Amino acid sequence: MSSIISVQGLSKLYPVAIKEPGLAGTLQHFLKRRYRTVAAVQSVSFEIQPGEVVGFLGPNGAGKTTTLKMLTGLIHPSGGQLRVAGQVPFRRSASFLRQITLVMGQKQQLIWDLPALDSLRINAAVYGISDADLKQRVGELSEMLNLGDKLNSPVRKLSLGERMKAELLAALIHRPQVLFLDEPTLGLDVNAQISVRDFLQSYNQRYGATVLLTSHYMADITALCQRVLVIYAGQLIYDGSLDGLLERFAPCREIRLELAQELPLASLQAHGEVKELSGRIVRFLVPQAQITQRITEMLARLEVIDLAISEPPIESVIGQVFQSGIASEG
Repeated sequence: MSSIISVQGLSKLYPVAIKEPGLAGTLQHFLKRRYRTVAAVQSVSFEIQPGEVVGFLGPNGAGKTTTLKMLTGLIHPSGGQLRVAGQVPFRRSASFLRQITLVMGQKQQLIWDLPALDSLRINAAVYGISDADLKQRVGELSEMLNLGDKLNSPVRKLSLGERMKAELLAALIHRPQVLFLDEPTLGLDVNAQISVRDFLQSYNQRYGATVLLTSHYMADITALCQRVLVIYAGQLIYDGSLDGLLERFAPCREIRLELAQELPLASLQAHGEVKELSGRIVRFLVPQAQITQRITEMLARLEVIDLAISEPPIESVIGQVFQSGIASEG
């Protein structure tokens, strides 16, 4: 199966003017400006297959949005090759634009004072969608999004969650093959976030759409993505499964024990690294490969009332990935 998104050695460089402080620096900046080059994205390569839902992670300023803008043709790359749905994005051909969509959580395309349905009619005219197809698609998508009759209300009267759903509907009215989603749940409450995630999952399953998703909400990634790309300082530092990310950067699991009686720290350290000891509650960090052996030993040698095993929060794992990126730079 050929890739629907193919990126090879993608780079984006920006010239940034250098200005020294003081009057002399201002005059020099005005008369003979000097520049330094900032690499927003550096030699990034990856392939995405049709129908995949891929998380794109990185701290602020890592190059995520710059990469998305190159993939959608909004900005021209400085180097490398990329193809999306078989086409070169920066040429911005009509056939290319009909196959993609870009949703940015902090941007809106709906007209503020008009009902969302009017904006949908404008989008339909732009994409050459017939009235019959528009009615069918709006009905289908609004049902999936649970929007009801909200599309007849002015956009300014919708809640933030309803507005985000209407934005998604507007972005998908032309049935794109590839969805680029930049923080689609930004600022939404927990219920609205869950609703948007459920919709995206259903949309992917129903239409086989390919999704590249950036989000600072790790719940979005864990709910939707089996594969993640991690970018740091413009460089791709991880490309693989979410489970593989956990195994690589969180090789230990936490074992929480409730003991029948309090025991001294020294007697507990023989069973593993003690992360926390509070009365009869003790938390161990144990390498994943040794989990079965250590639990067997604990149950045989300690009087255990309760036992639980947990993985570290994915937020802390991602933090370790970024630290790995920093270390690799040094």
